[in-house]
Amino acid sequence: MMRRWYLFSCLWILFACGEKKFIPDVAGIEAPLSLQRFEQSFFTIDTLQLEESLMELTNEYRGFPQDFLFNIMGTRPDAVRQDIPSFIRSYQSLFKEIQPQFKDMSRELNEIQQGLQFVKYYFPEYKLPEKVITFIGPLNSYGSIITPDGLGVGLQLYLGSNHTIYQSEEGQQMYPKYISRRFDRAYIPVNAIKNIIDDLYPPNYADKPLVEQMIEAGKRLYLLDHLLPETADTLKTGYTAKQLEGCLENEKSIWSFFIQNNLLYIIDPEMVRDYMSDAPNTPTLGQASPGFIGQFVGWQIVKKWMNKQKDPRNLMKLMDTPAKKIFEEAKYKP
Repeated sequence: MMRRWYLFSCLWILFACGEKKFIPDVAGIEAPLSLQRFEQSFFTIDTLQLEESLMELTNEYRGFPQDFLFNIMGTRPDAVRQDIPSFIRSYQSLFKEIQPQFKDMSRELNEIQQGLQFVKYYFPEYKLPEKVITFIGPLNSYGSIITPDGLGVGLQLYLGSNHTIYQSEEGQQMYPKYISRRFDRAYIPVNAIKNIIDDLYPPNYADKPLVEQMIEAGKRLYLLDHLLPETADTLKTGYTAKQLEGCLENEKSIWSFFIQNNLLYIIDPEMVRDYMSDAPNTPTLGQASPGFIGQFVGWQIVKKWMNKQKDPRNLMKLMDTPAKKIFEEAKYKP
């Protein structure tokens, strides 16, 4: 019989059950990081002197204006003259609203910088980005992106979950509530460091059996947990506090569900999607469960395996170890 999810009343805020985590001292690691406010320059350009204005942007922001125009804004080279003035007119009021709200971004910058110090500690050969570049893009565009010029932050997707732009009919069509509830500035450092992880280890496991995909997702969550060790687990998983607590309280039942229903080795993309995609919940586990439950299961397997290693701080070894090997050696049984 399929096991169901159970509701719990108390909130889960930060760390699980007193679990201790190794946090190295990274205060002496250099990770220079500056903030560039691209949106302030872009929304004040002289559209009557467009070519000269774009040249000035390029001189100040190097290659980022091209990334913004063609990858973020989605214009075409032959439509630049029309699209830029139109975009500025359409988003001018949002630009004016955002400026006082994000006047001070020192907290986000400090959290990203500390995350980069941990990146350098665990991956000393990785070339760290040295800039955070804020922009305002289309609502259906990126909230976080890594470019050759730095970490891009799309402020249009961090205005708070209750902002009218997300609650509108158009906004809800693009971003249902289970997604837009994460459109808060507290997610800026998390999403930035997730981009670093994707740059270090581009995801390429979509054709693997479900259990291997879960472990690969668990690796990334384990890595994120060590690059942002003081950030709440709710922000890193994207689960609500009740969902995360439910996962921890029902870990054994969740695992039994996968075993009893012979799901570990399925490769059918449609079936895998039920456990490896963002969603309001996992229907087969009940309405109170989170979507993307596979990352939680994989995270627990990875933690079990890492606890058996001689050097549990060797994150490069973790990321380079095949998921199949981790599963076989972890002998996970909650």
